[in-house]
Amino acid sequence: MPLKLSMKNTMSLTSVVREIRQKQKIKFNPPDRPTAVWTGKDLFDGKLINSLTIIFQTSGCRWNSCAMCGYVYDSARTPPSHDDLIKQFENAMSRCPEEEFMVKIFTSGSFLDDCEISGETRKEILSRLGKDDRIKKVIAETRPEYVTPERSDEAIAALGKPFEVAIGLETSSDMIRKDCINKGFTFADFVMASEDAKAAGASVKAYLMLKPPFLSEGVALNDMVRSINDAAPYAGTISVNLCNVQKGTLVDEMFERGDYRPPWLWSAVEVLKTGKASNPGTILMSDPVAAGSARGPHNCRICDRDVAEAIRVFSVAQDVSVFEGLDCECRELWKKVVELEEFTFGAPFLI
Repeated sequence: MPLKLSMKNTMSLTSVVREIRQKQKIKFNPPDRPTAVWTGKDLFDGKLINSLTIIFQTSGCRWNSCAMCGYVYDSARTPPSHDDLIKQFENAMSRCPEEEFMVKIFTSGSFLDDCEISGETRKEILSRLGKDDRIKKVIAETRPEYVTPERSDEAIAALGKPFEVAIGLETSSDMIRKDCINKGFTFADFVMASEDAKAAGASVKAYLMLKPPFLSEGVALNDMVRSINDAAPYAGTISVNLCNVQKGTLVDEMFERGDYRPPWLWSAVEVLKTGKASNPGTILMSDPVAAGSARGPHNCRICDRDVAEAIRVFSVAQDVSVFEGLDCECRELWKKVVELEEFTFGAPFLI
């Protein structure tokens, strides 16, 4: 199985990440309450629609070794029962919009992993969602090794409406995914999972990561453009996540030593413009979490709000013209950083 093979190949980085994990505490949350629930907006059939995001509190990701991920600390101290998870679901649904909406499911791990959410629990959750006429689509995040034909068929049969599998691919480069992120699977695993999901009738969403640790700004930018082109044949929607510094991670320790800077917002703009030009039929989006802060993607602080808002507007409109007229004195500095960081072997040129 690819997961076991990858553990052998990445044991050094895995051990470093897990040593950092052991220093942290998992905060207590009642087992019958989800980690988080919020409403927002998303795209459905090219139109803006309400969305309900649910992060279930589960036993957490079994891989648990990615360099930038702090979501593991939102996991339950003890695995929740079937009843606990159904109560979490009911709690989340009590906050859903009155109009039609889509549901986005996260677990800080994999919704299709039976060790996090059993087949019985998953079936009941999806069946209830399927009976709600207001819900037009359900998206669920999972690692690729849990996307099997059987589980995809079961999910779609229980739901009875559009179902999308969301996979944290991060990059199409196996080397970057292994040596910078420590993700534990290959691009071929993603392709296989995408094909299995599509064969069952599901659509596919890929999450990519702009500027994981150890990459210069220019290399990270070029990797994202290449990754969008590589992933587009397999994913109808691609979300470019801008790496931010989460507590209790390898990226956090590097940031505190001055060895890591989150990506420039100008890099995200360039990635989205170039990626959309090459793949006009693919939905490209990005949510610049923590934009403008030292631990989030930022430019010079002066233009951060305007550039981040343009990225959010593009994600809904899918129109690169929203970036026209955006400018700031720091844009020329960003260009120099992209050029000169090629000679610093991944160390940040500016913080």
